[in-house]
Amino acid sequence: CVHLMDAAIGRFVDRLAQLGVLDNTVLFFLSDNGGNAESGPDGRSEGDPTTGRSNWFCGESWALLQNTPFRRYKHYVHEGGIATPLIVHWPAGIREPGRWVHAPSHVVDIPVTVLDLAGVSWPRERAGRPAPAVDGVSLRTFLEEPAWTPPHRMLFWEHEGNAAVLDGALKLVRLGRQGAWELYDTASDRTELRNLATERSEDVRRLAAVWEDWAQRSRVVPAPGQERAGRNPGAETQGEA
Repeated sequence: CVHLMDAAIGRFVDRLAQLGVLDNTVLFFLSDNGGNAESGPDGRSEGDPTTGRSNWFCGESWALLQNTPFRRYKHYVHEGGIATPLIVHWPAGIREPGRWVHAPSHVVDIPVTVLDLAGVSWPRERAGRPAPAVDGVSLRTFLEEPAWTPPHRMLFWEHEGNAAVLDGALKLVRLGRQGAWELYDTASDRTELRNLATERSEDVRRLAAVWEDWAQRSRVVPAPGQERAGRNPGAETQGEA
């Protein structure tokens, strides 16, 4: 599968070069969000993966190895399920190519960046209705100004009940809708081994409330299909340490 992907990307890049537009085309490349732990420890393999007609899961054991040293896997929002490198290629625009940018960003930033580079504003309405506000920020300055320091902001995640918010280096994360909030200092503990929730309960309450506000505003809760039942599965997120 990796071979097929590399070959397809190579053909695409070659064609951009033939057209003379490669240097002024911005390419974003990021990996998927963690190994897939579905189908138990042994995983499952059905069909020929080289044909595109297969059903393949690496399973828990390989997913654990793939995500080393991060915790958990795809589907979760611990680092093993959300951390992924991003490579940006833009010879005509990137100053000091080859450098690393360590400030975290989010996939919600990519469409905003593309619109910014294209000189297009975020739409105010769609099909005659007001368009939802966008949470992302443009990464253009990261590309053009190597010394630029991004402003402080919080990043949020929710996936099938798993939840997290990153405030600087402080990350609050929860396993499922009923799980207890966990708190980690990602500057000193990126692998999320030391849970600070008990000793920093005020931070847990503060960030849990911020996450809940974001979830309501972003229509994460009530979960889809729960509105008519009058249930709000996010209500328990007014967390305790």
